[in-house]
Parts: sequence; structure tokens; C-alpha cells
Amino acid sequence: MNPDLNQLQPYPFEKLAALKAGVTPPAQPHIALSIGEPKHPAPALVKQVLVEQLGHLSTYPGSNGLPELRTAIAAWASRRFELGATLDPNRHVLPVSGTREALFAFAQAVVDRSQPDPLVLCPNPFYQIYEGAAYLAGAQPHFLNCVAANDFQPNFDAVPETVWQRCQLLYLCSPGNPTGAVLDATTLTRLIELADRYDFIIASDECYSEIYFDEAKPPLGLLQLCQQIGRDDFKRCVVFHSLSKRSNVPGLRSGFVAGDADVLKKFLLYRTYHGCAMPVQTQYASIAAWNDEQHVLANRELYRQKFDAVLEIIGTSLDVVKPEAGFYLWAGTRGDDTEFARELFRAENVTVLPGQFLARVSDGINPGFGRVRMALVATVEECVEAAQRIRRFVDSRS
Repeated sequence: MNPDLNQLQPYPFEKLAALKAGVTPPAQPHIALSIGEPKHPAPALVKQVLVEQLGHLSTYPGSNGLPELRTAIAAWASRRFELGATLDPNRHVLPVSGTREALFAFAQAVVDRSQPDPLVLCPNPFYQIYEGAAYLAGAQPHFLNCVAANDFQPNFDAVPETVWQRCQLLYLCSPGNPTGAVLDATTLTRLIELADRYDFIIASDECYSEIYFDEAKPPLGLLQLCQQIGRDDFKRCVVFHSLSKRSNVPGLRSGFVAGDADVLKKFLLYRTYHGCAMPVQTQYASIAAWNDEQHVLANRELYRQKFDAVLEIIGTSLDVVKPEAGFYLWAGTRGDDTEFARELFRAENVTVLPGQFLARVSDGINPGFGRVRMALVATVEECVEAAQRIRRFVDSRS
């Protein structure tokens, strides 16, 4: 067996299941705020197209996707991120079967094992795929703490030059999971300068980019920043997007990678052997989703309602503020986060995810300690009920 498999930790939800084992909650409906699985209805037009195209169950899909899908993706990204005509659907876009597998596979294609001690940098806390991808690619993950004192963003200026010299891949997550923090133009420009100086690739995970609260201020994307600074070839810059959160279809397993054409050419070669081509019927359903914005606007409105209602209830009970984007609350528990999560489940039958399960000890601290992630993915009514139970639980402890 691959010895690098021994470096993988149990997934956060395995740790959560172990934490809750043997605990008997009260006899009231369980409300799960622990997993970021959208519960809003999937768009009717997506379901309709998927059914209409089921005849393609007998069709092998191509690794680079249908030209119509690449065109729809390029058109959406160009509208959303003001890219003009610079994004070529035949060179700069590659459909993928969800960004989870793409983020993992990307490291396998990018990391050069022949170089001494390669590093993959990522935020801390982080989406666990980044760590596993680094280990299985033969690299070591290097964690950049995201703490309140730095607005829950990595302090890139504090990274030693010796680390940048070994860096082959930098994972970004903006808007952040679990913090909701959004990287600004100054930071992204600085990172591109560092990528050019030290010859590494930036992989920007932007899967939460379409869940935000101010319609006049959508989160900035990495390719958008490239366009603003005249980097039309998107050199060393690659972004990852998904329909899961934007369109409430996590089971569709549909997303895309876009950016540096030379990098994507090699990534396509890898994927030809990797064998994760998107089913043709899924591709047609994805075209319908990328071409429609009305369901996305309605989706954001539901999240606004939930955040406003929940924060009004628990805003004074926990250390929590409204994030810049995304559908998570990154709440301070004023104590041990695992004990908080276990006892909340015991007292109120509400499940949240301990922050330390999403992070690793780096520079002497686990930046997730003392925080829990709450995914406001359930209905407005369920989120309000969960918030009321959480406030009752916190008040009873104090």
C-alpha cells in the first residue's frame, strides 16, 4: 500500500461521530448545522434537463467535456468576473466532476516529486482535501494560520523565504471555509508576484463565491484580478468553481477548473488517465445551471434571511459576526469547542462541527480551537429553531 496513506487523519465528520458516540440527545427533531450540504431545492430547470438527457447513459463522456459546456462556463465566468473575451473555452476551461476530486487531483498533476522537500501551502483551518492531496502527491502541507487578529486570513508577509522557495502549490480558499473571509486585490496581487518570483502555482478554491450578502459587492476572483492587472494569460493562476453551493446540486458533482492554459493542458492529460469525466447528461444539466442566474439570486436571498435571523438570536451569546460571504458562521465558544459541541448535542439535539477538527497545530496553536462551524444550510425555520436552542444552551451554561 502507498505509505503516504498513513499520514491521512480521520475526516472531520468521523471525528464528530466519535465525539457524539454514547451521547443520548433529547427527544426532539435533530438539526444538523455540521455539514455544508445545501438543503435548498435544486432548480427545476436543472432537474428537467437531466431527465430529458438520460438517453446519454449509453454515451461515454470525453475528458475535456462538451464544447457547449465549456462555452457556457466561459460565458458565465466572463460575465461574473468581468473577463471580457480573454477566457478561451477551448484553452482556459476544463469541466470536472465536482471540485472535491479536482482539488485533490490537481496536486497529483502539479507537484514535482523529483524536487527536494516540496511544500503545498494552505490556510489553517482548511478544507481537508488540501492536506490529503499534498500527502498523496509526495509533498508536505504547510499551514498558514487564519486568526481573528488578521481578519481570519493568512499572514502571507510572515511566511519565511525558505518556505516560499520550497512551495510548489498554494491553495487559497476565498470566500473561506469556514471563516467566510474574502481575499482582496492587494493580497492577490502580492501572491501573484510571489508565484512569479518562486515559481509556484496558485489554486484558488472559489466554491462559495456566489453566496454573498451585498449584490453590489460580489467577492473578487483570482482570474478577475488577473484581468485587472493585465495578466491575460492567467499565468500560474487556476480557479475552481462548483454548482454545488451556487445551484444547490451537490449530488450533481459538477464544477470546473479555469486559468493558465499550459497548466490545464497537462491537467487534462492527467485526467485522461484519471478517468473522472463528467457524464453527458450531467453536462447538459450543468449548461442549464450556468446559463441561469434567477435561481442564484433567490438562493442568496434565503441565506440573507437566515443569517439575519440567526445572528439576531445568538449574536450576544457567542463570539460571532456575519461573514463576508459563504454560508458558515465561525463562532467562538468561550471554551473548549469539542466539549461545547458534544454538550450542545446532549442538551438540544443540535450538531455543530468543532473548529479544531478543521485545523492543525501550526506555530504552536490550533486556530480552530475554541470555535465551531455552523452551516446555515437548513430551512429558515430550522435555522431559527437551532439558534434558539443554541442560545438556550449557552445561557444555561453561563
